Amino acid sequence: MQPAYDIVVAGAGPAGCAAARTCAENGLSVLCIEEQGSIGYPVQCAGLLSLAAFDECAVSRRPILNTVTGARILSGTGHALVIDAKKPKAYVVDRGMLDREMAETAADAGADFRLKTTVCAVRDNRVITRGINGHEEFSFKILIAADGPRSTIARIYGMERAPVYLAGIQAEGKLDNDPGLVGLYPDASPEFFGWVIPSGNGRVRAGLCGTILVRERFSAFIHRIGLQSDLNLVTGTIPLGVMPKTYGRRTLFVGDAAGFAKPTSGGGVYTGVRSARHAASVAAACCENDTFSDASLAEFERRWKADLGRELALGFRLYKMRQHLSPETIDRLILAMSDPEIVDEIVKYGDMDRPGKVAGILIRNPALFRFLSPLLLSGIRSFL
Repeated sequence: MQPAYDIVVAGAGPAGCAAARTCAENGLSVLCIEEQGSIGYPVQCAGLLSLAAFDECAVSRRPILNTVTGARILSGTGHALVIDAKKPKAYVVDRGMLDREMAETAADAGADFRLKTTVCAVRDNRVITRGINGHEEFSFKILIAADGPRSTIARIYGMERAPVYLAGIQAEGKLDNDPGLVGLYPDASPEFFGWVIPSGNGRVRAGLCGTILVRERFSAFIHRIGLQSDLNLVTGTIPLGVMPKTYGRRTLFVGDAAGFAKPTSGGGVYTGVRSARHAASVAAACCENDTFSDASLAEFERRWKADLGRELALGFRLYKMRQHLSPETIDRLILAMSDPEIVDEIVKYGDMDRPGKVAGILIRNPALFRFLSPLLLSGIRSFL
């Protein structure tokens, strides 16, 4: 007889573990399926989390490697915009440790885990898996798809996916660098940016994201900054733009599987975990009411849009605008934003997870509005 669960979660990253834990805490029987043999590996993340994102993970402070207070944005000509809040704004974490601790808390809440196991089909409210125990089948009332940017479940269902996918690459090594500031290099990748994240003890994580020539640009970037890399490369895929429909067929899509990564930074932990908690709440209500229609599942989309929709939509508009910024324009923008009053506004209102407020304030600044208005118009036209 096939094992039966209220909830099956595909994927044991932060979003999947958050969904599994919340469902288990609501008294539901939960199975979390993970294709890797060790949770948290391979690492496919820069590991920079806002304070709010770290809090959402609900783990101990053990995964924290370093605390940063701001950022230095550097143009290709060497002009720099330094934004330093002089207080903690983000943590650099050991993602493997963080993911494992999230999985442990989900297991402690009652969730079962299957490692080295992948979903290969979904039929009649059953997932068919292939893995260390051979082929297995598990029935479910609700399936939560947290299986990453190349979601197998979305592909099985033929769901329309995120409109943009970025390839990322990162290495870790030694570099003489301010341990409290993240370095951002817009010109390192014309479609996005490059980064240098201080991970403590004189070490940094340096990488970039883009759509073309990613390895070539990465090689030039680490040569430019003088990184003494002594760890293997980390690669990954970042989806930008939420899939048009995030539910259906007793299934809810969360995290990178749904395209919840922030288009302004590529970070997906905060939005992924929050989307997972909304999914878990809706799944629990569906199980309690014994109703699993698409009309019932649509409550998930209403909830995440009320919470995250405006910021994600604005972020995607800003991403589209980014495509119109030449290195010369970025250099002029950095100089324009270096005004102490503008820097103070960024420090006061800036939020890694919800950039909408500070973006609105900056756009209304007379000095920046004259500079940004042509870009805003071109960005709006391209978005439409």
